[in-house]
Amino acid sequence: MMTFESLLKTVTDAYHQDHPFVAYRSPNKTLVKALVQPDRQLHISKQYDEGGFIFAPFNTEEQSILIPFEGSDYTEALFEQLDYSSDDFFFEQPSEIARKEHIDLVRKGIRHIDSGAAKKIVLSRKETIVLPDFSPIMTFSKLLNTYQNAFVYLWYHPKKGLWLGATPEKLITIKNNKFTTVSLAGTQTFQGTDVVDWGTKEIEEQQIVTRYITSNLESLTRDISIGNVTTVRAGNLLHLSTEIWGTLQSVNDLKLVVNHLHPTPAICGMPKLAAKKFIIDNEGYDREFYTGFLGEINMHDISNLFVNLRCMKVEETGLNLFLGGGITQESVPENEWQETLEKSKVMKRVL
Repeated sequence: MMTFESLLKTVTDAYHQDHPFVAYRSPNKTLVKALVQPDRQLHISKQYDEGGFIFAPFNTEEQSILIPFEGSDYTEALFEQLDYSSDDFFFEQPSEIARKEHIDLVRKGIRHIDSGAAKKIVLSRKETIVLPDFSPIMTFSKLLNTYQNAFVYLWYHPKKGLWLGATPEKLITIKNNKFTTVSLAGTQTFQGTDVVDWGTKEIEEQQIVTRYITSNLESLTRDISIGNVTTVRAGNLLHLSTEIWGTLQSVNDLKLVVNHLHPTPAICGMPKLAAKKFIIDNEGYDREFYTGFLGEINMHDISNLFVNLRCMKVEETGLNLFLGGGITQESVPENEWQETLEKSKVMKRVL
């Protein structure tokens, strides 16, 4: 096992040499792992039967990218907090035009739901910020230190770009034929306590996700159990969470299991196809890997996948943050805008 600084140097060298890589750490763990490809080939995973790290888009009709375990350089290290000097940086609030556009989008979504076309639609926006002397490696280290209960990653492919994030949401973990997943929805700002009152909108939103997961996995399982609804903290935000676990009938088709879940109502809506079509037709930008999923597949008989939330894509023009929320009949457009501002603080806090 190498030192954490040596691991960072390994991925830094890969980045400068234009080689695909990923560095990542699971929630509440201290072990940081990295995979570095020896070439620039774009590996597409169609059946999810390989071993490696998968990076899948929101739109299931687009390609899922694999950094394969076989043939890649694998390293691991225990996380060590590094000292970085940093200056306070003031981020300007998004423009009035951006606020109006998102509120108009939410209103359009509510009208679509009122028409009976959908029960829930998750709508998002993209915010681009420019930061002098941005360092992806430093930001990755800060994410590791700041969000210890999140899945934190730094991913790069010269043909797909540089992404990093700290996501609180598990898609599914499968070990042998046992699985665990989480229904996560509803958002409040953390204000010093986890004991809070939840409104009808947030409770209904979380129940929709729970029902969707259980009904979609039912045909693939021998048994399925649902835990109690709890409040969990992710950075400066609180969410409603329910753990779901059980036994799969077969573990030979990871793709089938994932297809039954992704995209979930927590990041798309319900019914899935109707919500997805509204998102693609109306959001006004390509989500790419935002609200897709990522993680290890078929590594030591375990697949451990997370939904790609609280993330950014690094572009030449700036850093693109992706911010959204679930829309139901109970949604208040101004509140939905404010929720995106709160979610932006997850990334801005480490920038």
